[in-house]
Amino acid sequence: MPFAQLVIGPPGSGKSTYCDGMEQFMTAIERKVSVVNLDPANDHTSYQPDLDVRDLVTIDDIMEQESLGPNGGILYALEELEHNFDWLEKGLKELGDDYILFDCPGQVELFTHHSSLRNIFFRLQKIGYRLVVVHLTDSIILSRPSLYVSSLLLALRSMLQMDLPHLNVLTKIDNLRDYGDLPFNLDFYTEVQDLNYLLPHLNREQTSGIPGPSSALKEGKTDTDMEDDEEPTSKFSALNKAIVELVEDFALVGFETLAVEDKRSMMTLLRAIDRAGGYAFGGVEGANDTVWQMAMRSEGVTMDARDVQERWLDRRDELDEEERRAWAEESKEMKDNPQDTPSAEPTPASRQPAEPRKTASSGENDDDMEDDLEEMRKFIDGKAEGGVNVVKR
Repeated sequence: MPFAQLVIGPPGSGKSTYCDGMEQFMTAIERKVSVVNLDPANDHTSYQPDLDVRDLVTIDDIMEQESLGPNGGILYALEELEHNFDWLEKGLKELGDDYILFDCPGQVELFTHHSSLRNIFFRLQKIGYRLVVVHLTDSIILSRPSLYVSSLLLALRSMLQMDLPHLNVLTKIDNLRDYGDLPFNLDFYTEVQDLNYLLPHLNREQTSGIPGPSSALKEGKTDTDMEDDEEPTSKFSALNKAIVELVEDFALVGFETLAVEDKRSMMTLLRAIDRAGGYAFGGVEGANDTVWQMAMRSEGVTMDARDVQERWLDRRDELDEEERRAWAEESKEMKDNPQDTPSAEPTPASRQPAEPRKTASSGENDDDMEDDLEEMRKFIDGKAEGGVNVVKR
């Protein structure tokens, strides 16, 4: 029973970077993984795809032959892939039971209302794949209330359209501090808490035209002062409230966070994906694990929104410096204690600290050397007779 991630998201959300990073991470933890590129317009990938849709159809040929633009060409290419699903199925069979990462195109209409990508996913389910949709969104959306609300709508529509286990992920979270102060803590956005608190900030953005949500805070005003000020009402206030109530009524959307270069962040996200897809309860490598091994694996590294805020917002400089010092110490230890090839157990004489060199005659030195050689021979003979005990389970 192979498992797979369906990586979707708007352009620039980091889909190809995520596939590259996740492939390296899974390889490091000794999980067999392959990457399949389903984006016919993805000419320059940071990874080497094991199966590439461009071997079936290319966007340049479609645009030239059908007189279509880039978006229309992508839709046409996915329809071609749907009609030639046998080609994809044959390529996947050659990959065996590898964990598959599907790098999907970035046109949002493909995972909001167009049917081809959804039909491909359902056919993958029929041939035995356990699928999880990983919807990536750039964390820059948190810098403006309008971007955040529109992303909530996009995520909700994608979840309803795909109808599969689904995780929404805020990528590039390590860059979040560069976008300015947020009016709320990070967990407000990741857990999609009471969105009515966001309405005043959304109204202020629409009436003032200020690009950031915290411009007034930077001038020394608090949220209470801003609420007391008389502000014009946005003509979209009723629409804003209706959208917020719609998202809250469904109560489906939430976000994980990801800094693709951070090992702990990758590990936390992969654990969430494994739980969503059922890999944590019966993966190919973990099929023979005991209940206790599974419990230990599921209770490993954790990182909630408060930890993420502390790492990348509140104490980023301090923790970056600690991390650099830890890396420097680790590099120094590796240089000072290079790993040697395993050898026989040292003799008792070799365990004792070396004594200062004494001036002695050549006869005395020869006698000491003969004693050491004789002791070493006895040790080696004892090892040869005893052999190595191998315990078979």
